[in-house]
Amino acid sequence: MKELVLVIGGVYGTLAVVFGAFGAHALKKRFTEEQLKSFETGVKYQMYHAIILVISGIVFPFIGITQQLIAYFFIIGIFLFSFSIYGLCLSASAGKKIKVLGPITPLGGLLLILGWILFTVEISRIAAYL
Repeated sequence: MKELVLVIGGVYGTLAVVFGAFGAHALKKRFTEEQLKSFETGVKYQMYHAIILVISGIVFPFIGITQQLIAYFFIIGIFLFSFSIYGLCLSASAGKKIKVLGPITPLGGLLLILGWILFTVEISRIAAYL
């Protein structure tokens, strides 16, 4: 699990840089200002969570269920949150907004919040033993 978390963190980080550059250059003329801001939000959150995945992969052995849930919440949460934003922005700019993606974004956000809560609890528990 540890290796998977590190790899996914690295892939998400790489994709955040690629999508950020894509948004800043290729999509700047195609998107409205609001779409560009939304797309950038997706990229930022993806990068933040790529970093916490890498940190989690370094810090946690992923032996207990809590540590595994942290990884799953972050991995699935960022996919649902950021990638639904990308899909909404791209489809809206093409004039064919995929509305079913709208409710997926907050679900991803909820998973990210749960991941942070569990991360905070788990890192506090570990710090108490140091």
